[in-house]
Amino acid sequence: MIRLWALLADVVPLYPLYALLFADTGLSDAEISALFAIWSVVGIVVEVPTGALADRFSRKSALVAGGVLQAAGYALWTATPGFAAFAAGFVLWGLGGSLVSGSVEALLYDGLAATGAQEHFTRIYGQVGAFELIAQIPAAVAATVLFPLGGYELVGWASVATCLMAAFVASRIPEPPRTESGEDDGEDNGEEEGSYLATLRTGVMEAVRSPAVRGAVVAVALLTSLDGIEEYFPLLARDWHVPVDAIPLAVVAIPLAGAAGSALAGRLDRLRPFSLALVLLAGVALFGLAGLLGVPAGLVLVGLFYAVYRAVLVVANARLQERIDGTARATVTSVAGLGTDLAGLLLYAAWAAAGLPAALVLALVVAAVLPIGLRRRSAAGTRT
Repeated sequence: MIRLWALLADVVPLYPLYALLFADTGLSDAEISALFAIWSVVGIVVEVPTGALADRFSRKSALVAGGVLQAAGYALWTATPGFAAFAAGFVLWGLGGSLVSGSVEALLYDGLAATGAQEHFTRIYGQVGAFELIAQIPAAVAATVLFPLGGYELVGWASVATCLMAAFVASRIPEPPRTESGEDDGEDNGEEEGSYLATLRTGVMEAVRSPAVRGAVVAVALLTSLDGIEEYFPLLARDWHVPVDAIPLAVVAIPLAGAAGSALAGRLDRLRPFSLALVLLAGVALFGLAGLLGVPAGLVLVGLFYAVYRAVLVVANARLQERIDGTARATVTSVAGLGTDLAGLLLYAAWAAAGLPAALVLALVVAAVLPIGLRRRSAAGTRT
């Protein structure tokens, strides 16, 4: 069921077209950039608080609410297109996305743990990630078919419908019962046990104070931030002399390669952190070679890099989930999501300053940090 949700949640026809919607509505480049800034700021501000909401109440309900809020945002865009409606829609989308972030991993891991099957998390979570990437293809096809028939209006309402369908499917995902969070750090802060604030504090403290969890949070945050490189694949294709009209078809194979890597991540599940870092380094080397060649065929190497990267990303996320002991799992995961948002700004700044070489340097730094963050520790805290 969670795989179907992952597919529906990303089969949104507006995804390939919303920047064009803004421009065709008459917004300037500055106004469009302001909208993206609003979206980013909302995500950063509410990432951790919404994770605590999911832990305190229901991870499944968080997925449902996320889909409904996203649908409401697209309804605003479609019914009353304009800067104010677009900004409000991004606020709703940011809230919805933050509710989903962390809740998926927590719902899946605890659901498997309830039946003693948590060792299958890497494989299933990898499949979920693969469905999310594969969804880009039917989303693009739907946009291509619907736009000539009804323009942005038809595409918009179809996107509202897909988000609501995803919310309905999320409501059918089984959620195991959970005990109230009773962990504390030895300090009396006047917070009622099991309250929202207690849940928030428990999750943040575990992410910050537990060495094993803290290392995994940092590793996952830095690693996930590299996914922003995907935004630049069309620009690389253009720079590598791919004809503009062929770029959409040329780059579509890259997320498919990423989906394959994500689906096969279970093959890397037994690797030690240092070996996992070497696998990532091999992928970065392929990406670097593609940059040196600067030819259309280099996109094949980019696809191989992305497949390797997505596989390593799934395993790193699994390592984080394995280390979380408390009941505030979505909150801890959301702390990693907050780190991803902040680290992603560094990636965008690096690309703006020096393009692909700067991004590759950051990837090398992440590969170096990965075995440190994911190294195993004994119960006594000794590193192994």
